[in-house]
Amino acid sequence: MIPTLTGTVAAAELGRTLMHEHVFVLNAELVLNYPELFPVEEMVARAVTVLEGVKATGIDTFVDLSVMGTGRNVPVLKRIAEQVDLSILVATGWYTYHEAPVFAQLNGPGRLFDGPDPLTEMFVRDIRVGISDTGVRAAVLKCSADRYGMTEGVRTVMQAVADAHLETGAPIFTHSDTGNGTGLAQQDYFESRGIDLSGVVIGHVGDTTDIDLLRRIADRGSVLGMDRFGLESRLPYAQRIDTVVRMCALGYADRMVLSTDSSVFSMNFPDEHRRTDLPLWDARAIMSSVVPDLLARGVSEAEIETMMTGNAARILAAGRK
Repeated sequence: MIPTLTGTVAAAELGRTLMHEHVFVLNAELVLNYPELFPVEEMVARAVTVLEGVKATGIDTFVDLSVMGTGRNVPVLKRIAEQVDLSILVATGWYTYHEAPVFAQLNGPGRLFDGPDPLTEMFVRDIRVGISDTGVRAAVLKCSADRYGMTEGVRTVMQAVADAHLETGAPIFTHSDTGNGTGLAQQDYFESRGIDLSGVVIGHVGDTTDIDLLRRIADRGSVLGMDRFGLESRLPYAQRIDTVVRMCALGYADRMVLSTDSSVFSMNFPDEHRRTDLPLWDARAIMSSVVPDLLARGVSEAEIETMMTGNAARILAAGRK
């Protein structure tokens, strides 16, 4: 059974799944010190409206990949989940492009204060026991690497994610940058740890039209996160559609998932900018725009079902201990 914000669900009941989304992307220190920037009641109501809209398009499950470093707030998310007919899964991990949090730099094996890795312990507890006293267990693990590449801090988090995966079997989702090959580097590291790459989703590789790169990642077993539809600043929508069409024609539907990496509210992207410049960067657009456009280009209903349902069920259920 797979944990959600409101209980557990069998893999066969996940249905059509968005595998890389966010309800909120926040800065925890801003929320703590300037609460007026995140009016909770207003934001809960806003999220309920948007997620009801996501459900109305035909989506059944929503994987929220906000972790520590992006303001994960499980009590607020739980309030929202209790008001929508949508299975919402949460993640554990730490989001950083450069440095690990200071406490993780100082504490752990071979560090200033030698001992167990606090990140690994935290991630395992989130998965096995629950996140603090919320009763909510994390369903997946998340780590990131971006424009700075595989820094020491990024590797510190990846080590903890790998350790937690090996202990719990929870699948790994990544944030990567196709501009500097971090997706391949993430695969290299996880493979060096003896991790089966079929349980790893390499995120944001839909930002490229480089078919050779996508095939290199997929041929090693990982699933391709074609997960930023509507984020025009990284790659135009039409090119994202074309890339998925080409990959389906090459037989890779069983190694792709579709999503938007958008959020109901983000402290990083002003609402007005999103409304005017990124109108399709919205989780509701997958079923209303992306899927119809793929079908119109010759992608089959069976391939859509594989990318939206079958792959999610396989990835989210496999290997759990």
